[in-house]
Amino acid sequence: MAGDSVITDEMRAAIGVESEPSVYEIEREPIRRWADSIGDPNPLYHDEEYAKSKGYRSLIAPPGFLGNYAYPVKAGAGPRRGFSSPFTRVLNGGNEYDFFKPVQAGDTITATSRLAELREREGRLGKMLFIINETVFKNQDGEIVAKTRGTGISY
Repeated sequence: MAGDSVITDEMRAAIGVESEPSVYEIEREPIRRWADSIGDPNPLYHDEEYAKSKGYRSLIAPPGFLGNYAYPVKAGAGPRRGFSSPFTRVLNGGNEYDFFKPVQAGDTITATSRLAELREREGRLGKMLFIINETVFKNQDGEIVAKTRGTGISY
C-alpha cells in the first residue's frame, strides 16, 4: 500500500541533488601510511623513485585511500539529503568502488555526492529504508578517477 511508505515527497525531492564539492590535496606521506595500515608493501605506494620508473609522477594511492584517508582541505561532499530517516538504527549495507585512473601524490581531487536512490523493504524487524549515495572523484584535470556507491540501511 502506497500510504504505508516511509519514503516521503521530501525524500524523493532529495534524489539526485548534488552536494557542495570537497577538495582533497593528495600527499605522499598519507599514501604511505594508508598502504602500511592495510599491510600492502607494493613499492608504487612507498617508493617514489620506483613509481616514477613505472611512468607515474609520484606515489600512487592504494584502492580505498580516497574514502578513508584523504582529508579534505575544503569539506562539503558529505551526503546532503535534506531529510532525516524515520528510523534510529543504521547499518552499512555495503560499498562499491570503480577506479578509472590512478590517484597520485600531488593531485587535487574534488568529490561530489548525491542521493542516488531510496528503496524500502519489509524485514524481520519491520520496515527498512535503503539509502544509496554515490560519490564522484575528479582530479585537477577534471578527469573522473573513481566513483563510489554506498548503501545505508535504516530500520
